[in-house]
Amino acid sequence: MGAPGPAPATWHHSAVRVLITGAAGQLGSDLRLLLPDADAADRRRLSVTDRAAVEAAVRGHDLVLNCAAYNAVDAAESDPAAAFAVNAEGPGILAVACRKAGIRLVHFSTNFVFGGEGDRPFVEADEARPLSVYARSKLEGERRVLEELPDALVVRSSGLFGTAGSAVKGGSFPERIVARARDGQPLRVVDDQRLNPTYTGDLARATLDLVEEGLAGIVHLVAAGCCSFWDLATEALRLAGIQAEVARLRTAELAAPAPRPLNGCLASARVPALRHWREGLAAWWVARQAQRVRG
Repeated sequence: MGAPGPAPATWHHSAVRVLITGAAGQLGSDLRLLLPDADAADRRRLSVTDRAAVEAAVRGHDLVLNCAAYNAVDAAESDPAAAFAVNAEGPGILAVACRKAGIRLVHFSTNFVFGGEGDRPFVEADEARPLSVYARSKLEGERRVLEELPDALVVRSSGLFGTAGSAVKGGSFPERIVARARDGQPLRVVDDQRLNPTYTGDLARATLDLVEEGLAGIVHLVAAGCCSFWDLATEALRLAGIQAEVARLRTAELAAPAPRPLNGCLASARVPALRHWREGLAAWWVARQAQRVRG
């Protein structure tokens, strides 16, 4: 599987009956563009914590793509039950339902399962050391999926951004930076957290390629290259043609409730990386501008 090129209009296996959970989010939205005939269920239509509803929803499908997640990292520190319900119990319920019905399951996870030690990217075989409630809930979700359904595919990624934006955070990170700069707001961005900023359009296409290949188990699927949030912010502003000062912050200065891994970079011993994060960001910017023109 090479780096993704121009986006195909749809996935070529149109006969595969697909259910997308968490379909309203950044990744779910880009999967829907590739799978226009998929059964797309957002959290209002389907709660992955409702066992009976999940078992009914998966029937008649060949593949389930689980994008449902509790992503409020800081809020999870004071409400662990909510995080574990969606990120751990929900994937476990999906795995049981898919096993019973003989359905393939793809579950999406995060670089946050690692503690951020050292300066090299983490690969699949590295030991997970989650720092936060959110991270522990995501790792537990992985465990439950693979314990129940060993041939499931668990995709870990990093620093997702897409044209749909994040509902919890008020848009994707580059979108928020550009909007604040245009409003004349001061920009202060951490420069000691490193990650692979990954365009969800690229992640969606590559995931479907892995499904076609029949890959199972844990895989790291991220953009090539690592950078800081400060690097990502300044590149987003450059693409937008905006000259604005971006102050550098240290993570410790934020005093956020949830600890973050300083080294959130991933690499894979199983699959090639996606195209470089700068290329993915440029593609995101073009797609975002086209979306604005369409209204």
